[in-house]
Amino acid sequence: MSLAPYGLVRPLLFRMDAEAAHDLTMNVLARSQGTPLQRLYAQPQVSDPVTLAGLHFPNRVGLAAGLDKNARCIDGLGAMGFGFVEVGTVTPLAQSGNPKPRMFRLPRAQALINRLGFNNQGLDAFVANVKRSALRCAQTPGLLLGLNIGKNAATPIERATDDYLVCLEGVYAHADYVTINISSPNTQNLRDLQSDAALDALLGALVERRHALATQHVWGQQSGKHVPLFLKIAPDLGAEQIAQIAATLLRHQIDGVIATNTTMERDAVQWLPHAEEAGGLSGAPVREMSNAVISQLRAALGPDFPIIGVGGVLSGADAVAKVQAGANVVQIYTGLIYRGPALVREVALALKAVSTKA
Repeated sequence: MSLAPYGLVRPLLFRMDAEAAHDLTMNVLARSQGTPLQRLYAQPQVSDPVTLAGLHFPNRVGLAAGLDKNARCIDGLGAMGFGFVEVGTVTPLAQSGNPKPRMFRLPRAQALINRLGFNNQGLDAFVANVKRSALRCAQTPGLLLGLNIGKNAATPIERATDDYLVCLEGVYAHADYVTINISSPNTQNLRDLQSDAALDALLGALVERRHALATQHVWGQQSGKHVPLFLKIAPDLGAEQIAQIAATLLRHQIDGVIATNTTMERDAVQWLPHAEEAGGLSGAPVREMSNAVISQLRAALGPDFPIIGVGGVLSGADAVAKVQAGANVVQIYTGLIYRGPALVREVALALKAVSTKA
């Protein structure tokens, strides 16, 4: 178990600017992973295996993309007991993101607002970090790695597909699965890619490129490495949009969907400090919106289509609600900031109890 109770550390971090606290935390993880200091946050991984999209997940709780944008802390994050860790979003070229300040806590709502804007060091640095991780160097079993890709802010939306193809080619050999992020609210016009025609064109191009890449890469003793593709969507979608997205996923035989990203809605927090800040709202206020999208996706996609549920998981009960809505596995991000590594084990045990009963 963790030797450093997060309850003692959190007050110190919460006295800092939110992004400064984030950067400090990631630097500590990067420097301590693989050393004896890792015991300060490491936890045993709960065994609760499930197979989705041909992948064997050791348990049903993962880390959502956005926390480790540059893939610097894969091993440290993995030591917290996750069954899968997703890093990124990465773009072809390095970019600084939106002007600071751009991350705000809303503690009374257990929420965050961020408008980071895909700040990252670019594809080459990202892949180099992935390759240096012990997970990839040793092909360590017991933890899956998702790599999340996006477009540069300076790339016109009409050429967005080019950026996604560059990223897919760069990360393909190193990913257990690749997530196509078209749902961040912090890159101008990005969510336009969720529209029917744009999504159809994007997914068609990515599936075609995936087929070509599969023939170029060797995995174990077999040629033809098939890397599953997951699409990450927003919670701010109407029923008709969700139905269209579901149909497009099935038409292109995309392997899974991640529901959902952050929301632009502010109804649940409008009375709190920072509620007026631009950006995506995450944490408890997005929980029910996310669950509603998951439920609609499950109805449209059928019982066997893989769904990763994310948004507002701050307890084991929240994770169970995601599964009851239709998710197969869940991811956390904001909950980790408010609850610390103990949340990973709590969620994993809660979902194991449900799967055991089933």
